[in-house]
Amino acid sequence: MRQGSIRIMVTAALFAALVTVATVVVAIPLPGQGYANLGDGVVILTGCLLGPLWGGLAAAVGSLLADIYLGFALYAVASFMIKGLMAVVAYFVYTWLFKLSKKAILAVVSASLLGEVIMVGGYYLFEERLWDGVVALASLPGNILQGGVGVMTASLILLALNKSRLLSKWQESLHATSNP
Repeated sequence: MRQGSIRIMVTAALFAALVTVATVVVAIPLPGQGYANLGDGVVILTGCLLGPLWGGLAAAVGSLLADIYLGFALYAVASFMIKGLMAVVAYFVYTWLFKLSKKAILAVVSASLLGEVIMVGGYYLFEERLWDGVVALASLPGNILQGGVGVMTASLILLALNKSRLLSKWQESLHATSNP
């Protein structure tokens, strides 16, 4: 196994742990189902920073572990799929818009918003199948609030990293060893 492969796997494992911790440390119960937390912002960051494969996997695993830890094991598999998809979509939207516009704020906010639309819609569909339409509708305001927290968290952190130039240096060093 090449050194770059090990480096990206270890980085993905660290980001999975970061997603779990960001979700668990600030877990404010919401009316209906779920809880507000900083995890969604880290899910978006993970996708944008690690790419679709490793970012999606790290976001999915970290979210699954957080649900199990917080007593929402029923939601763990749904979270795995929803948060993994959020990270993958965030990566593609962020990279495409940043290349197109060179405006980090547009790319970050757009990637975050689309990722959170996936989260709100994904949990709505899951809860509609699991419970019924009334419970799923009752959870929408809380999920939308959670999405807003995620957009703000991801946007603020990514903009700070872009402004400090730490992001580009870190990505260069991470991907430099993964190329043959």
